[in-house]
Amino acid sequence: MLCATEAVAAFQTSWPPLTGFFIMRPRSLLILTTFAVAVIWQMPYGHHILYPLSLLATFAHEMGHGLSAMLVGAQFEQMQLNADGSGLAVWSGNPGRIATAFVAAGGLIGPTIAGAAMLLLTGSPRWSRAVLAALAAVLLVCMVVWSRNAFGVAYLLTMAVALALAARFLNDSLASFVVHLIAVTLCMSWFSNLDYLFSANAVVNGVTHPSDSAVMARALWLPYWFWGGVVAGFSLACVVYGIWFSTKSPTRHL
Repeated sequence: MLCATEAVAAFQTSWPPLTGFFIMRPRSLLILTTFAVAVIWQMPYGHHILYPLSLLATFAHEMGHGLSAMLVGAQFEQMQLNADGSGLAVWSGNPGRIATAFVAAGGLIGPTIAGAAMLLLTGSPRWSRAVLAALAAVLLVCMVVWSRNAFGVAYLLTMAVALALAARFLNDSLASFVVHLIAVTLCMSWFSNLDYLFSANAVVNGVTHPSDSAVMARALWLPYWFWGGVVAGFSLACVVYGIWFSTKSPTRHL
């Protein structure tokens, strides 16, 4: 009787197209994933399809605000994640105009920086499970220290458990795909919220707030759409560089 590994190998040999899929070049698969995420997010129900990952992008956005506030000497009080996909980072202090703009920008580029860092850290598939485990640990720490609403706690705990299980049981190739999917979703989150980048206001949990681009405009002059364009350009450059760096080795295959 064939063992599971031999059975899979025999099946792939009998079906060449399937074999071709499994040995798809990493760059091609990563670019295809990026394109798919961008397209799905522009569909009418795209945010529902990518709902768990969209919430992860919201988490990265709010943590970007919070960590940026801490870097300029302010206090990061708490973070909220809401079921509608919105979020809120509460910080206190008066660090000045430039620092306030920096905190606002931290939220806009937070998901992109996090996604690009994941791509850079997984230049080799063997690191993918370690990255998943580390991300699970980060979610748990942030849940305990900063999350203050029930939905946010439930989501972060569930996601942390799912990532920990993936790190434990997935092989290197599947773990690499999961990491790349998460990384691409984070990197492309700005593309799913182009209207937010180029808007003066945003509604969070039913309450209207100035958009991050508008906060930057008030602190640094120049219109909010200018800063939205700067963030979009920076984010696109990070995506391109992250994909290039993560797939520059010709010897790796999934």
